[in-house]
Amino acid sequence: MSIAVIGAGAFGSALAVAIARNGVDVRLWGRNATAMAEMAQARENTRYLPGVSLPASLNPTATLADLAQTRAILLALPAQQSDGFLAEQAQNLPDAPLVLCAKGIDATHFATQTDIAARHTSAPLAVLTGPGFAGEIARGLPAALVLACADNALAHSLQTRLSTDRLRLYLSADTTGAQLGGALKNVVAIAAGMAIGAGLGESARAGLVTRGFAEMRRLGVALGADAETFAGLSGLGDLMLTCASAQSRNFAAGLALGQGLPRPAGKTQEGVATARAAVALGGTCGVEMPIAAAVAAVLEGQINITGAMSELLARPLKSNEA
Repeated sequence: MSIAVIGAGAFGSALAVAIARNGVDVRLWGRNATAMAEMAQARENTRYLPGVSLPASLNPTATLADLAQTRAILLALPAQQSDGFLAEQAQNLPDAPLVLCAKGIDATHFATQTDIAARHTSAPLAVLTGPGFAGEIARGLPAALVLACADNALAHSLQTRLSTDRLRLYLSADTTGAQLGGALKNVVAIAAGMAIGAGLGESARAGLVTRGFAEMRRLGVALGADAETFAGLSGLGDLMLTCASAQSRNFAAGLALGQGLPRPAGKTQEGVATARAAVALGGTCGVEMPIAAAVAAVLEGQINITGAMSELLARPLKSNEA
């Protein structure tokens, strides 16, 4: 049995390393043939995971045909690339379950990753998400993630194939809630980073994270998710991790903006595109998204961070549950 991971960035490579350490044959696919050949030669992803050796059963490749015999495919491309890749290559992928690993809402269609995938393939779909930094997963530090899948039998099969002694997967049937938790927490993380970077203090961060969590849950429920999903690993767990550490690309982006610096270049920050998509989704179902709207406005240069915070503080008072 072999597993394919499409996307040789930090998270895709980390998942490939973790699964291959179990002795599983893993094919890690990346677009850049030169980079993949260098990775195969050096036995290390020097750009994204320096110092982490690739297990012997992990095989880097830039040839999709090398994935032909795989029994499951993990799609770990950035969220905004999923639609284009599947439009071009879905017909060239093996007939195997597709596990979607990106944490973002498509900025063109305002759609989740499962909705995007369903437009291009009839393959069974699952979602892998939750609180896990790529570097820690790759180094073998303990992590717990969520595997969400509507098909119970497939969910248990994938859980068995992909879990390791250091990477524990918990099952959920709520693919909508799991995806929205993973995507929306990135927007809140940018807001939290902005608050710290601008010197607004830990109390401001705590307020933003807590109200951001309420915002995430409101939108999720309006879109058919289970409210309880947001209290688990793919919601609150991922939110805590992403909003509290500079290892988070989204928090680091907000931190830089709060300090008056440009966002870090060369690293995907899923919350940037998701912020405006989240506001648009909220508009379609009548859910206010004040924190997402503030983040989007700052990112688009429509307002500065001080002005955004002033607007949030000027909103009508309400109960803690609202």
